[in-house]
Order: sequence, then C-alpha cells, then structure tokens
Amino acid sequence: MTIDPAAAPTGSSRFDDLPRYRNFIAGLPKAELHVHHVGSASPRIVAELASHHPSAGVPDDPEKLAEYFTFSDFGHFIEVYLSVVDLIRTAEDVRTLTYEVARDMAQLNIRYAELTVTPYSSIHRGIPAEAFMEAIEDARVAAERELGIVLRWCFDIPGEAGLPSAQITADAATRLRPEGLVSFGLGGPEVGVPRPQFKPYFDAARSIGLHSVPHAGETTGPETIWDALRELGAERIGHGTSAVRDPELLSHLAEHRIPLEVCPTSNIATRAVASLEEHPLAAMVQAGVPVSINSDDPPMFSTDLNREYAVAAELLGLDEAGIAELARNAVTASFAPEDVKARLHSEISDYLTTAH
Repeated sequence: MTIDPAAAPTGSSRFDDLPRYRNFIAGLPKAELHVHHVGSASPRIVAELASHHPSAGVPDDPEKLAEYFTFSDFGHFIEVYLSVVDLIRTAEDVRTLTYEVARDMAQLNIRYAELTVTPYSSIHRGIPAEAFMEAIEDARVAAERELGIVLRWCFDIPGEAGLPSAQITADAATRLRPEGLVSFGLGGPEVGVPRPQFKPYFDAARSIGLHSVPHAGETTGPETIWDALRELGAERIGHGTSAVRDPELLSHLAEHRIPLEVCPTSNIATRAVASLEEHPLAAMVQAGVPVSINSDDPPMFSTDLNREYAVAAELLGLDEAGIAELARNAVTASFAPEDVKARLHSEISDYLTTAH
C-alpha cells in the first residue's frame, strides 16, 4: 500500500476543497461496510417522507434539512437521527428508502455494501417484522437486478433502547433471518451503554453464523473496544476511533487482522474528533491495523463515500495506487460471497491499470 502519512499536506483549509484524484475516485469500484439504512436517506427522500408525516417535526424543505442536520454533539445527532427514523412508518416507506439508498450508492460506483439496518425501530413503530423483512429483501433483489449493486444487511441493536431492543433485534435475526443478512451489530450512544450486557444476544446471532460488528470506541475510550472484542466476539469494529490511545490494543487489532470501519467526516460532525487534521486514521495505518473507509450517515454529514476517499487520501498522502488499495481493503474485510470478492478485486485492478 502506497501510504506516507507524513507526506500529507498541512494547513486548516486543505479539506475545504478536494479536487485531487476526484475523477479517479469517482470511477473506482468500491465497497462500503459502515453505512446506515435510515441515515443514508437523501434530502429528497427525507423531505418527501416528512411531507407525508409532518408530526415527526422534520423539515420537508430539502434546503432547510442542511441546517437541521447540523449537530451540537453526539447526543444531538442521535436525537435528530431518531426523528428521521420516525418518518419510516409503513413497509412501503421501508422499501422505497432501501431502493433509493441503493440507487444513490450505485451512482457512486459502490458495487457492494453492507447496510446497517435497525429492525427494532420499525417493528417498535408498528411495522410487522415479517413485512419489514419482505420490504428490504424485495428492494435488495431489485437493486442487484436493476442497479448492479450487491447489498447485504447488518442488523444492529440501538443501544439507547436497551435490552428489549436487543431481544427484538436478535429475534428478527435468528427467527426470520432474511437471505441478505450477514452480520449483527450494536449502535447508538456508547456512554452509559456498556457492551457486555449485550453478550447473550450476540452469542445467539453468532450461533447461527452471523458475524459480529459492533460500534465501539467512537465516543468512549479503548476499554469499550476491548469489551466488544472480549464479550461480543467482534470481527470488525465500527469506528474504533479511540483505539490509538492504547498501543496494546492497536497491536492486538493488527496482529489478529481485525479491521476498523473508519468514517472521518462523521467523526467530526458528531464531535468524536475535534478536526480532520487531528483524525487518528494515519496512526491506525502506521500501527498496521486494517482499515476501511466509510460514510456512516452521508446526507446527514453532507458527504458521500467518494468524498471520504478523498479525505482519506489527503490524510494519508496517497497516490492512485494507495487509493485503490483502500478499496481492496474494504473488499477483503467484507462478508461478501467469495465470487463477489473476486470480481471486485479484479474490477479494482483493471480500473487502476486503465486509469494509468
């Protein structure tokens, strides 16, 4: 991998405009591993749903959504996020959202994505679990057929809703297990939501072959990541921003090839990291930890995966070969079928060759 973090330019304005390699990144075949279902709703879709459900209090003007999606801290982000979740009230809302998110991804040359889905939020609001599964699966099949993007699901527990939400999520995963489901996760606030309490639910999910991919160490310290590894059997870590504070943890992640799902702009928007200049991505890479680059909740953070690759390239001082290697890292760390992985690796290599 052609990475020289020390070569990255300095200066507070270097992330204001990222024209370098923009065209190369736009055409690069990519996989995304940390991106949320509802959090990926475009302003157009959010505004449309808001007009149907005005009681949610979300603006139905796309221009006003930019101000609405400005967060004072992580708690405020969760509050706004849940207000958008409240717009998804019918199975048809679920199907429309899922397919439109896939359409936006395909336009970015995302060939494969593991979408983090929170069934509890919809089931709790009255959508039958079976109808929810039918809606996302119908959208998944249609997206692959019509848009050429392969989708898989990570069912995640919303930590702020406590153990009842964990039970419902685990039940949906183990009893109804849709064809596209590959992993089991844990999101929401970390402060005051200890990871170990969710061990029985992760054990149940892992017992049927689902992979463990909890969020950890985004707004708390390294111990949360250790808990995710030791108690939840984490195979990848969502964010893991604070891992750089613990050299032993970095060595463990590197030795055992446990990837971190890094979302640079998200970390700034939620105040998990003070600025992009202070983002620990370079330290993670220097320690030998596998990383993938992701967008998390892209419309809410005024970003997309292409911009996140440009930010990473700037932070790491990458050339085109290094950027392509980041794309390969995501494919390698994914839970995609082996034939899909092989195809994507080949597409990335072919693209790098032709781009030169």
